[in-house]
Amino acid sequence: MKLRFLLFVSLAMVILGAGCVSNKKFAQLQSSYNDLQNRNRDLDGKYQECQRNLSGSSTRVQSLEEQIAAQRTGLASLQAALDKCLNSSSQGNVNISKLVDEINASNRYIQHLVNAKNKSDSLNMVLTNNLTRSLSREEMQDVDVQVLKGVVYISLSDNMLYKSGSYEISPAANETLSKIAKIIKDYKDYAVLIEGNTDNVPISRPNIRNNWDLSALRASSVVQSLQNDHGVDPRRLTAGGRGEYNPITSNDTEAGRTRNRRTQIIITPKLDQFMELIDKAPEADSTGNNPQGGNS
Repeated sequence: MKLRFLLFVSLAMVILGAGCVSNKKFAQLQSSYNDLQNRNRDLDGKYQECQRNLSGSSTRVQSLEEQIAAQRTGLASLQAALDKCLNSSSQGNVNISKLVDEINASNRYIQHLVNAKNKSDSLNMVLTNNLTRSLSREEMQDVDVQVLKGVVYISLSDNMLYKSGSYEISPAANETLSKIAKIIKDYKDYAVLIEGNTDNVPISRPNIRNNWDLSALRASSVVQSLQNDHGVDPRRLTAGGRGEYNPITSNDTEAGRTRNRRTQIIITPKLDQFMELIDKAPEADSTGNNPQGGNS
């Protein structure tokens, strides 16, 4: 405002001192006055912006000062904690030693678990090899043998056992069943569950209402074949059907439905008989310790 007043006074003096001026000169002075007004407005805007920036900077400075104070407080707490730790270093050494002992004990237990798992995997592999050694390569394409926690699962594809939609054992399957029957009879003290499984495609045939019936009839056919054709003691055998409700893969594809149509022979030994199932127990290691965990 002061600058505007001075400009006005200057302009008035020029007019009064020079008397009447030409229109051209007056227009030039008026233009200069307008330019000065515009510059004054620009400078005033920049001044206001600087004021706002200064206010924001002041707020940030205050926030930083508060953060610095908080950091100093935290530093003092850390220093006090450090002093306390240094003063109780003897007790700390005892705690560290105890912690090291606990870590070492944990490592030994973990190694024990790893060794037990490796031992279990080895036993399962030996058992699987014993069970499948009499099967030909062609038969192994339709027979899957797994051992899980001492339980033997022999899965037979329905393509090998039956015709589509039927529960009658095909002649071609008898030779394979005879070999499986020999395995079962070799271990006569173990229970045997024959379990039928189907896909989810509905079936409706005379005397077969649904997949429950079909799976149970197929399991029963295998049981009767093992008993009548291959001499397995029927008191050891149980037939069960699970229908379509125990799939091992999706039924959305033909390959998946083929895998789900299967008959499982499940051999369940007692725990104290498990080692007998693999002919003999593992030999002692070079240190003379029994791998089962005790001394020989």
